Amino acid sequence: MSEAAIRQPSRETAGNGASGYMMLLLLLVALLASGGLVFLAAANHAPILLALAGLSLFAALFILPGFYMIGPNEAAAVTLFGDYRGTDRSPGLRWTWPWMGKTKISLRANNLISQMIKVNDLRGNPIEMAAQVVWRVTDSAQALFDVDDYRAFVAAQIEVAVRTIGARYPYDDFEHKEVTLRGDHDRISSELRAELIARLTVAGITVDECGFTHLAYAPEIAGAMLRRQQAAAVVAARETLVAGAVGMVEMALAMLSDKKVVELDDERKAAMVSNLMVVLCGERDTQPVLNTGTLYQ
Repeated sequence: MSEAAIRQPSRETAGNGASGYMMLLLLLVALLASGGLVFLAAANHAPILLALAGLSLFAALFILPGFYMIGPNEAAAVTLFGDYRGTDRSPGLRWTWPWMGKTKISLRANNLISQMIKVNDLRGNPIEMAAQVVWRVTDSAQALFDVDDYRAFVAAQIEVAVRTIGARYPYDDFEHKEVTLRGDHDRISSELRAELIARLTVAGITVDECGFTHLAYAPEIAGAMLRRQQAAAVVAARETLVAGAVGMVEMALAMLSDKKVVELDDERKAAMVSNLMVVLCGERDTQPVLNTGTLYQ
């Protein structure tokens, strides 16, 4: 397909709407003139005045359909028989030719919370995700003319972007060596925003901020993953406890040897290490055993 055959995206241009206050004044003048001329025509039996009254009334009826109002953070796309003629962003009472079409569009920020969807993460685990997105229209022409329904388009693209990001990373990493959905919220949110902006540009929409409102394992594996997390936490705590106990035993043996408090052979050192490890790593309080004999009995 040639480049000329590819449809070019719409681009917003300034509209040709004018201030409506001057036209409102002309409308009032035309109505007053029409009424006055009718009264004079009836009083003087002057057909010419009656014709002028009709012209004044016609002018008022011509002016009236051209009025439209634009509120703060609103715009109106002006068209002529379906041909886009520009966008009027000036708030207040506005006027344009009666045969021009006017389509209003909001430029305010919109807050959308997506439905909770089920996604398979990088490791294939089913997880549930939902996102909150703040978006707004930046190009009214693209929003109105390049997509069928820009609000439905936003909702659909949010779901696709959430699925894309969810499948890009694992939900969690028990070894804390990878970027995860649960552990790197700021980074994941930034990537989600970039993904959405890239997808919504065709509709003239940008994303101000976004983040996840729901992120969890799917119910069918939530129990198993909770037990896995608990087991990993227990293992990590045990590793820390054992590492600390080994350091304390080494320190105790070194101090006993340096100060020559007692001379221990390898067998007694092993027994002492065993007893200290039991005391330091045991989950229950230890009970002392008094030795009334010698060290070797």
